[in-house]
Amino acid sequence: MDTSAGFSGKDVNGLDADSTGGRLPRSNIGVRAGRDRVLDRGLILTAQAIRRQLAAMSHERYLIRLIHHLTKRPFPGERLWTADQLLHPATIRFLRGRNREGCDIYVQPYAEDHNAGYILVDLDRAEPTVIAAMCAHGHEPCVVLQTSPGHLQAWVQVSPTPLPPAVATAVGKQLALVYGGDRASTDWRHLGRLAGFTNQKPQRRTRNGYAPWVKVVYTHPGLARNASDLLRSAVAQVPPPPLPPTHGGGHPNHVRPPQLGLPSAITAAQATTLYQTWVHRWQIAQRFVPPDWSIVDLWVARVLLAQGMSPDQVHAILRLGSPLFPRRHSHPEDYLRRTVARAFPSPAPAPTCVRLMPKRPP
Repeated sequence: MDTSAGFSGKDVNGLDADSTGGRLPRSNIGVRAGRDRVLDRGLILTAQAIRRQLAAMSHERYLIRLIHHLTKRPFPGERLWTADQLLHPATIRFLRGRNREGCDIYVQPYAEDHNAGYILVDLDRAEPTVIAAMCAHGHEPCVVLQTSPGHLQAWVQVSPTPLPPAVATAVGKQLALVYGGDRASTDWRHLGRLAGFTNQKPQRRTRNGYAPWVKVVYTHPGLARNASDLLRSAVAQVPPPPLPPTHGGGHPNHVRPPQLGLPSAITAAQATTLYQTWVHRWQIAQRFVPPDWSIVDLWVARVLLAQGMSPDQVHAILRLGSPLFPRRHSHPEDYLRRTVARAFPSPAPAPTCVRLMPKRPP
């Protein structure tokens, strides 16, 4: 697909070619010059807004999607752009032309079948203090856009490397729940608006009938301070991946547990072998770089308990088989007891009212 996106019947400014082949009568030269000055000023303002947004959510490539506000259909020619390509005057003119024709302009940092590490929080009915609350709790956005008066979109960078879709979606749901975001906009590849263009939704128009501009209202490039806690919490909510069928025809999530006997009789070799069996089957090293072994401990404990092992046996297997245990745990035995306790299924909690301010981590 071509960067300049030359589509039928339109020039790069999104305007119909006039019947005189681009030449205007001498009496209209002054009108054309005035219009060009307005267009040039608009192009400069749009370029400044795009540059500011992309600088705050820096990435190699961006997916751009144009969707017409009436038909809800994407504009043909969706492609990937670098920041330099997006900031080229011809590209901006083309996007401004499509925007004037009724297309909304959306963007997402692109990482193929993963999330690029940026999570969108759609604060459709934002509280005035929501950004301050996010910053106070270490979830500061790298950029916040005002998509129309009273409506915000925040991008939070939680990882410098791509995330599995399930983990990114879990982080999005968690942030939306805590800060009152739109829970329907939490999937891992949800697009947000690109600054410097107008919001074409009819219900967002001003009293004078004008489409509001999408503006950058806050930037703070870089990872959120408590990004690691968000990821740890999200990974704990994600079930281990499904496994391919085994050659023997058995259930892929079942590994026949060995006859281990009393917990005191379990050897380090037995524990390590059993633990690593699940590490390899779940492809932990490939999916999580670096792995959070506390989360893997929890997953292993769940599956072993489900296979009928006693809590004491699981406790011993984690102590002897978990990589580099006790790692940095100040109270390793207490950590193991809590992990095994968490691995037991628990009834769903009663619904509660979610406040704007998040709970402090335990």
